[in-house]
Amino acid sequence: MENEHIRQILTDIENGRLSASEGYAKLKLAPFEDLGYAKVDHHREIRQGAPEVIYGASKTQEQIEGIVNSLLAHCPENILITRLAPESASYLAKRFSLFYDELSHIGIVNRTERISAKGTIVVATGGTSDIPVAEEAALTAEVLGNHVERLYDVGVAGLHRLLSNLEVLGGANAIVAVAGMEGALASVIGGLTDCPVIGVPTSVGYGASFGGISALLSMLNSCASGISVVNIDNGFGAGYLASMINHIGD
Repeated sequence: MENEHIRQILTDIENGRLSASEGYAKLKLAPFEDLGYAKVDHHREIRQGAPEVIYGASKTQEQIEGIVNSLLAHCPENILITRLAPESASYLAKRFSLFYDELSHIGIVNRTERISAKGTIVVATGGTSDIPVAEEAALTAEVLGNHVERLYDVGVAGLHRLLSNLEVLGGANAIVAVAGMEGALASVIGGLTDCPVIGVPTSVGYGASFGGISALLSMLNSCASGISVVNIDNGFGAGYLASMINHIGD
């Protein structure tokens, strides 16, 4: 069905019934596969530059398996699954070649190293407790074709740890700053560098951190320029945005 749809568009272009730009516009809206419980978008890469990503939370093991099979028919490698429970990972590992990171709960089917952008993305954390969210960002960016440098446990409680890595920070095209507590890391990095900084507030902290809301508000109210902020614990969103920034010009 899908191949026939594409074939018809190409035939119309060949016969002059469609211009090249009109045909491209139609391809961007080409069909999805309806599995009943999911409508798998096989042309997201045409529209957005990256295939559909599976959000694993709240899905059954069988549903994830079905979506993976559907995606593999169009994209043979680097199928990304976020928030994948260990039990579901064990189930999928018996059926696919699955890389699974227990810390970030990221799963990657047919993981293949592929660098498609020249620049570097730096992922930094305020503390060790922020690493699970940071790894979600780092692995997402790597799957999307980026070189990633990790700077972990460089928070403001020991600012010299961050300052000793200024050369690494200065060589980045985008920086993901992951921090809980008061979330000051994003502001400090934003004041030291000339590239976009993506703040990721985490739910790490004591009672008055309100599950990451304090860090979120601190990052939103940063006085440093060039900072954007994603939702609490949203490492995936930060890694994806950093990848888009890093691919500009490539």
